[in-house]
Amino acid sequence: MITSINYHTQMINSFQTNHTQTLISLSKLTLVLFFIYFLFTSKALLAQRVPDDSKGLIVHDPVMIKQDSTFYLFMTHGGVAKSNDLENWTRIEPLPRNIEWVTNDIVPGYWGGFWAPDIQYYDGLYYLYYSPSAFGKNTSAIGVMTNTTLDQNSPNYKWEDQGMILQSIPGKDNWNAIDANVIFVKDETGGLSFGSFWGGLKLVKLGPYMKSVAEPQEWYGIAQQERTFGKPDNNAGNGAIEAPYIYQRGEYFYLFASIDYCCKGLNSTYKTIVGRSKDIRGPYLDKIEKPMYAGGGELIAGETDNYAGIGHCSVYDFDGKTLFVAHGYDKEDNGRSKLVIKEIQWDEEGWPVIMFE
Repeated sequence: MITSINYHTQMINSFQTNHTQTLISLSKLTLVLFFIYFLFTSKALLAQRVPDDSKGLIVHDPVMIKQDSTFYLFMTHGGVAKSNDLENWTRIEPLPRNIEWVTNDIVPGYWGGFWAPDIQYYDGLYYLYYSPSAFGKNTSAIGVMTNTTLDQNSPNYKWEDQGMILQSIPGKDNWNAIDANVIFVKDETGGLSFGSFWGGLKLVKLGPYMKSVAEPQEWYGIAQQERTFGKPDNNAGNGAIEAPYIYQRGEYFYLFASIDYCCKGLNSTYKTIVGRSKDIRGPYLDKIEKPMYAGGGELIAGETDNYAGIGHCSVYDFDGKTLFVAHGYDKEDNGRSKLVIKEIQWDEEGWPVIMFE
């Protein structure tokens, strides 16, 4: 009887051991299969996220800088591309997307990334200004990261985040802290212009290290479009103006800005306007001397034969030429946003002129 019991006990123990080993083997197999699935799925998702640039470089909100003989292009969502001739572009490693200082109080539901960067070089450092935000809301902020080089093959290549410069708070601020642009004024510190919809475009003086607002604070309203009265403060309204870029030429500061609507593919109505002033603080006037803070602005780019709209521009002097850099909604590619680079000519009265075929 005891022998029989021992036999059955051994059988049960053997079954349990084999069953456990089988479960362990199946678990390992499951993990291996899951890893293989994850690997191929990740590659597929990555392939889907890489834009198809075969019909022109797909970008939003491009800004550019030149280091040595290489041009570097930065764009919304942190994409980076480089070129030696401004025509053939190669995408390279994107910028860091995990901005640790952005809390849920600053941008509710923040998922990473940022919009509309600006790139500047100052006192041995490259400054990359950027805006974490949410579409159609002014739960936004402007931050900055720095690097000693843009060459990703350099051992010194490393972006160091310097944190937040300013933020807009719904119900408190009738402006939107996105679309940053920094201009350096000789013998002075920089000026940060920014804004989108709401109360228009602002300019604020930066501190000596270009990472914070100067104290005492100096704020200026530099441009806006008419906004229908009666909109609540948390509503962007219909005063469609954004993306300031201030460029200095001779005795004038030129304020470039975008009006009407981006981001609608073939239905986009984006346009670029400009005004000028002898004082960086404004007022910026158009040709009939209407201030941009009162809805003025000289139209220099919009719908063309090739693009439904052109906007969010930046302006640079490279190799003896002044270049207009923007994105345009390509009519021949279902309204995808493409890189637009055109040389600016200047008329006899010193106004910019851009020729589109």
